[in-house]
Amino acid sequence: MSNWNTSEPQPPSALGRYRILSPRASVRVSPIQLGGMSIGTEWQGMGEMTRESCFELMDTYYELGGNFIDTASNYQNGTSEELIGEWMERRQNRDQIVVATKFSTPWRQHDASVAQKIHFAGNGTKSLHISVKASLQKLRTDYIDILYCHWYDWDTSVEELMNSLHNLVVAGKVLYLGISDAPAWIVSKANQYALDHGKTPFCIYQGQWSLSKRSFEREIIPMARDLGLALAPWNVLGGGRYRTDAEDKARHEAADGKARSGHTEDGKWERDDGDVKVSAALERVATEVGAKSIQAVAIAYHLHKTPYVFPVIGSRSAANLRRNIEALEITLTEAQIAYLESVLPFDIGFPGWLIGDGIGKHQIIAASAPIDVWPKAKSIKPHAAKLA
Repeated sequence: MSNWNTSEPQPPSALGRYRILSPRASVRVSPIQLGGMSIGTEWQGMGEMTRESCFELMDTYYELGGNFIDTASNYQNGTSEELIGEWMERRQNRDQIVVATKFSTPWRQHDASVAQKIHFAGNGTKSLHISVKASLQKLRTDYIDILYCHWYDWDTSVEELMNSLHNLVVAGKVLYLGISDAPAWIVSKANQYALDHGKTPFCIYQGQWSLSKRSFEREIIPMARDLGLALAPWNVLGGGRYRTDAEDKARHEAADGKARSGHTEDGKWERDDGDVKVSAALERVATEVGAKSIQAVAIAYHLHKTPYVFPVIGSRSAANLRRNIEALEITLTEAQIAYLESVLPFDIGFPGWLIGDGIGKHQIIAASAPIDVWPKAKSIKPHAAKLA
């Protein structure tokens, strides 16, 4: 008989300490996702990557214990999915990896052989069918772990969307469903429809969230907490614009510095005043906690804020990846978190300023009598698992 009372094996890094994705999805994943937007050979504006450097990046992530890769049908004009699929096939590790991909964004725009491109975009059933069929081929697999609706198109009804997505789950082509870049009320409506009609609900939400862009905290985080959704924030590093002054100087001097746009709303790589302030605050906290990079502190901030957070972090080199996952060993105090948030004041807006976010005491009720509030679930504390 096997002895299960042995000591817990030591992971190669904190990436190898797996956690449940969400209350609605029991799959165990690494706490940081490897972002696939930078994996591919087509989008030179994000920095040049070769097939070999993409494989090296994925090898490093995997060897450090990482098992959670995020991509989309349109990333790098399809070469992101293609290279991830080839890598998994060559490494014979498909079932060890949790692959998340997305449909909705036009993914044949670059293809001159396709005269009519209208059915290769949007949330409709035909777009979904075509996109998933192609993603399965590019990923060289017969199932997708997590399929996201990439963004809401305002035309497809939640009934059509949830029915079509559920059919893919029933067919065994998709295991879990996610939604990205959609209003909280749409997600709530969609999940309620799914639960009322025996369909598969969303279990994870992906969207923009950073120290510079905190509107995610108004409706999305409270919604996710109530519905049992995981959170996959993108733009955690400010689209690559969180840099120390020394790093910024090096970026200006780099041969390809001005050629790289970064993933930002304005398409610019230069820091604005807000980026400079956030970067300086991150540098101060990095010094206090002994972190090697301000980027790791930015990632750690998100991991501390609320449970079930799995940041999507892109990298272009193994060295950069190693620096980023230092975030999993960083512990921030409440004072440090408050300081980071203070450099760019955030207005929670209405009705948040009046009724709060459901975490602490309700100020209106508390005015009537002393009250005690049951604590909500908290984020997982960092482990001091050193990199191999």
